[in-house]
Amino acid sequence: MWSGKLKTRFGRTLAVLLVLLTSFPGATVRSAPVTTPKVVSGPALSVDVQVGRHPISLDIYGMNFYGTNPNDYTGLMQELRLPVDRWGGNVTSRYNWQTNSFNSGFDYFFEGNPNTGNDPALNQPSESDDFVSRDFAYHVKSLLGVPTIGYVEKNRTEHLCGFSVLKYGPQTATSPTGPDCGNGILTATGQQITNNDPLDTSIAVGPAFVQQWIAHLIQLHGNAASGGVQIYELDNEPSGWWETHRDVHPAKLTYEELKDYTYRYGAAIKTADPTAKTLGPSNYGFSVYADSLVPNDKANHGGVGFSEWYLQQMKAYETANGVRILDYFDQHYYPASDGVSLSPAGSPAIQQLRLRSTRSLWDPTYYDESYITTFGYGPIRLIPVFHDWVDANYPGTKIGISEYNFGGLEDINGALTQADVLGIFGRENLDLATLWAPPSSSQPGINAFRIYRNYDGTGKAYGDTGVKTNSVDQGSLAIYAAQRSRDQAVTMVIINKTGTDIASNLSLSGFTPDPAARVYRYSAANLAGIVRQADQAVTAGGFQATYPANSITLVELQKFISLGNTWTVKVTTDDGTGNGTDTLSKAISQAMPNDTIKFMVPGNQVSLTGPIGPVLKSNVNFDGGDCTTSTPTTINFRSNPGLTLAGGNSLKNLKLQGQAGPVLGAPSTGTGNRVICTTVQKT
Repeated sequence: MWSGKLKTRFGRTLAVLLVLLTSFPGATVRSAPVTTPKVVSGPALSVDVQVGRHPISLDIYGMNFYGTNPNDYTGLMQELRLPVDRWGGNVTSRYNWQTNSFNSGFDYFFEGNPNTGNDPALNQPSESDDFVSRDFAYHVKSLLGVPTIGYVEKNRTEHLCGFSVLKYGPQTATSPTGPDCGNGILTATGQQITNNDPLDTSIAVGPAFVQQWIAHLIQLHGNAASGGVQIYELDNEPSGWWETHRDVHPAKLTYEELKDYTYRYGAAIKTADPTAKTLGPSNYGFSVYADSLVPNDKANHGGVGFSEWYLQQMKAYETANGVRILDYFDQHYYPASDGVSLSPAGSPAIQQLRLRSTRSLWDPTYYDESYITTFGYGPIRLIPVFHDWVDANYPGTKIGISEYNFGGLEDINGALTQADVLGIFGRENLDLATLWAPPSSSQPGINAFRIYRNYDGTGKAYGDTGVKTNSVDQGSLAIYAAQRSRDQAVTMVIINKTGTDIASNLSLSGFTPDPAARVYRYSAANLAGIVRQADQAVTAGGFQATYPANSITLVELQKFISLGNTWTVKVTTDDGTGNGTDTLSKAISQAMPNDTIKFMVPGNQVSLTGPIGPVLKSNVNFDGGDCTTSTPTTINFRSNPGLTLAGGNSLKNLKLQGQAGPVLGAPSTGTGNRVICTTVQKT
């Protein structure tokens, strides 16, 4: 994270951006005023469940840990089943895991601050230990930033200054907490101090320091494959070190230096834990996506953009050494428009700008409403451009955005925007994202995450297979949809970004729904949380609904199951031939598509003494009773083959056992099979 909340950062590099952007393609919960908006006819919506199908990575719903209220954050980790938790930011570039100490760099007078917390020398867990242990306890992936800058804070007991006033002379500003720590700008000349000694605050370290840290972490919780740290980030915003950490790295980062850092540290990480993933270069904005800020550096590398050249070098390393040292191509992204990122909701104009700014993540027709367009540059298309770069230069590399923030999270406006962002991430095939400065559990913004991760309060989540959607006006009424593999339900998130209620028709294809859809909504009507609404009537062709002003609506469509005949299993022992009365194999032989096989057997157990002979037909449902009130029916196949699903089958509240391993003989046979509160167990 850049100091100055990025705004200062972009202002300082504006002159550079005029040249570089040609290389780039393309708190307090506040309620809205109480009004009765007029209902208007809105844009047509459509969902086609069989088109555009693609997996959605759960890792897009990650966050950056906030240490100000760890108890609140821990609660959210559990409530949201947080997939990824990031340890990163400016101070982690200088973190010394051996002493549990940081240096604040430019963020706060280049101070190395005394740490009164745990001391690793006394076998007390460090802050990073606590972070990783908490993630491990709640089954969350740790994304841990490691220093590659070459220096870390040297001790935890002294108040050290990168630019000591006593040593280097009076400076234009000094730290309120340590008046000897200056800002590195001499009062006499107004110029930056350039002759300071990095060893005033720091010790020089290399890849071995990181390998020792990884070895320590493996001792705590095992390697990545065993549930330990999953992903290591190759430092933080390295192209900004010349300002954020200029007391130890005053020069601007070159193409070659970034490559060399990644080669050395990426290889060291893979040696220390071959099962872990790496992520980088994690730079901060448009200027350094395209170039290194070093004059003539790009020209000296054939005019190839910084990011593209970096990916080429990572591919070259794998080709030469047989080891992939970069698994995620990652960058940080903050909207460039004034008043949007890391800012309160703001004026009505800013709030509307915030909602529009999400289009820079994908829209080839949207011109960013910032200096980028003011100086004549085209649409950003951030995520598609990242895909283009990876596909052309290092195919197979995943794509991440490990810092982003669209602001306004203390307000319904920020919640709407965040819900839109998460929908875009899923639709555009992003692999990982972690929100910087996430909201607390009581702020409106967190409900955007709840919509996707726990919309009913009992763990129901947005689907994991994205499908094709369309809104005639995505800017006013946005729609995202995904099918949930666990039960084949189709989930839709519909976001009304306007101040007016919108009535809209939704056409549905490729899915036959149950006639009653469940509806959950977050809106200004109840900022405390998501509220279950009345069920929505649905036909095979879709439905018509009204979406309140400034609202996020989740619609859950369950698959329609036609009620055919019911065949009841009453016998506990079955030879599998299909010849007995009231046996499982007899029911299978009789059941036609849309029929149901129910179980009424003593002891809730069926035992097979031979293989099942009859062939199971498609769309037959096995019903072991209610998941919450009925004891599961056990089907023990012993050493016999299990069921071969035919497509459209559902298995509910069953316990399938067998000696030969998996007892669904071919669980991928057919499509649309549903396994509901059913377990498969080798005995």
